[in-house]
Amino acid sequence: MNEKPTGITANKKTREFTITWNDNHTSVYPFELLRAACPCASCRGGHENMKSEPGAEVFDIKLGDTPSTRLNNVVAVGSYALSIVWEDGHDYGIYNWHYLRALCPCAEDRARYSGKK
Repeated sequence: MNEKPTGITANKKTREFTITWNDNHTSVYPFELLRAACPCASCRGGHENMKSEPGAEVFDIKLGDTPSTRLNNVVAVGSYALSIVWEDGHDYGIYNWHYLRALCPCAEDRARYSGKK
């Protein structure tokens, strides 16, 4: 699949990030999930643990409402990804389109991406 967003919104009040994809699917990400799944080397525990898709464990991590899960800004990284700046200053994760689609918490995408390595 060639994942590309057609619309992106961040709602600080509901603490949700929404992406509409080129196949008309809409993914809604709680800020807490985005931070738990931060793809940077520091959050993943080193470069050897970085993968093209998030690990299943990120869906069970509960971080609560803290500065680490409060979105401060979103910055485009070329035409292939986003970098999220969190209120605690963390901004190292580059969330590419494929990673974000694989992170979609809906049942359909969980089934689609959970078997991939």
